Amino acid sequence: MAGRFCAGDFGIHLICGLLSVVVTGTGYEPVDAGLLSDVLADRFVSIRADHPLRVGVDGPRAASPIALARNLLEPLRARGRVAEIIDAETFWRDASLRYEWGRTDLEAFAYHWLDADALRREALSPLGPGGSSRFLPALRDPATNRSVRAAPIPVPPNAIVLIAGELLLGRGLPFDYTVHLAVDSGARQRLTPPEWQWTLPAHDSYDRTVRPAELADIVVRYNDPRHPAMRIGQQDQISPDNQQSMR
Repeated sequence: MAGRFCAGDFGIHLICGLLSVVVTGTGYEPVDAGLLSDVLADRFVSIRADHPLRVGVDGPRAASPIALARNLLEPLRARGRVAEIIDAETFWRDASLRYEWGRTDLEAFAYHWLDADALRREALSPLGPGGSSRFLPALRDPATNRSVRAAPIPVPPNAIVLIAGELLLGRGLPFDYTVHLAVDSGARQRLTPPEWQWTLPAHDSYDRTVRPAELADIVVRYNDPRHPAMRIGQQDQISPDNQQSMR
């Protein structure tokens, strides 16, 4: 498998050798933290699609999936691909809806803060098969709760768009490929900022019911970002049909 993905113009021998170890291993294999973005970028550019590749980067706040997505931009662009990011928090619902049952309601946080319908309608569907390849990069500023009034961004068919955030899997969102940053419960408690500690039970439930580490195409163990480990799953793609419901 690794040979197929590393053939041609993709990546350098060092990255491909590391990818080969990860692919052929039976479990998680250590990855040099400095090479993680290159390994992932090589993987993404190897995937063939006739529309922009929609990559979900899922992980708890403790893992900062948006930071990993930003670190991927330069490696992807260095490989000749247009790369863009959607921060899932900019697709949160209006605060009046998010806080309808209080500011720390776990069920609301898990199931209702993200406007999945808007994310699908304004970004994922236009980027998908038969779409316009013009997507809305953001809907609302999560800090001010105001509309960002962003203009749609046109991208070429070989673009890669990274959608980064928490609790993204199990919603039937049409990602073409997914990465899950896995952080165990103890590490989440240690690394999550105090003002977000109340969300931790939602992540414990997510691990038990959605099982993101089983759904994702690539799982990165991220208890210590300085020493990640990676596992590539059996499926080459993930679709709404093989995602479990969050409920």
